[in-house]
Amino acid sequence: MHRSPLAAAAIAALSVACLAAGGPDWQSAVDKAAKNSPGARIVVVDMASGRLLAAQRLNEAARTLAAPGSTLKPLVLYGLLASGRWSPERRVACNRQLAVAGRRLACSHPKAPPFDAREALTWSCNSYFAEVARSLRAGELGTLLRQSGLLGATGLARGEATAEYHEPRSLEAEQLAVLGVDGVRVTPLELAAAYRWLARELAAHPDSVATHTVSAGLEDTASFGMARRASLGGVPVAGKTGTAETSLGSETHGWFVGFAPAERPQVVVAVYVPLGRGVDAAQVAGELLGNAPLGKP
Repeated sequence: MHRSPLAAAAIAALSVACLAAGGPDWQSAVDKAAKNSPGARIVVVDMASGRLLAAQRLNEAARTLAAPGSTLKPLVLYGLLASGRWSPERRVACNRQLAVAGRRLACSHPKAPPFDAREALTWSCNSYFAEVARSLRAGELGTLLRQSGLLGATGLARGEATAEYHEPRSLEAEQLAVLGVDGVRVTPLELAAAYRWLARELAAHPDSVATHTVSAGLEDTASFGMARRASLGGVPVAGKTGTAETSLGSETHGWFVGFAPAERPQVVVAVYVPLGRGVDAAQVAGELLGNAPLGKP
């Protein structure tokens, strides 16, 4: 949906007002979590209304464009499963040594038998999702990402940047884009909006194969998989980490984005750590949720 500049400005102004009215509990939880990671960009979005409840470094979060890493995997997988374009039972072997177009994308998960879709999401297997990318038709990736709202302004802050996306022109470019390391850059606000869309899709289709697979994978990864630090606060979470190289290429940045509580989400939390890995962003999210006013009136 395209908004006029005046409409976008009005929504952004309303969001800032809502942030101020979001209550001290959420902002206090964010402030506590940020103490150990002062450079992190953190946003908390209300699931029901889509308004901003609290934030750390909101202006930077609105203007930070970075490769999303593995946070794209659930969005792509859900779209393909929902359309019947991928089987959740399909298994892909991984030797943890993936390379695409000369880029090393080795997996950090434990050695394991071939993964199915749920397991691949739990352990964020790059080899599995590189194979998923092979099934995409021309232009399909952009369609899957746009339907979530990922590639457009959210209206959550004034002067926000919008995603940069380059349609892949080769199999290798498609794989790098699905893995979130090249061809796409997004803001923390856009990722939060996309995962709110995903959570609402899952709730709207509770009995579908796509929902069962993606929900289970997101809950598993935040419980005992690659994003397990997000559950350190004791709150059941469904979410995903992501790690990608910075624009300089010599360091990495980390993401966590997810919703909580897992079964009946009240909020979406997005964390971007400019220097670090996804596990670091998940740690921040876990500390935030451990101090959060979830379930309180």
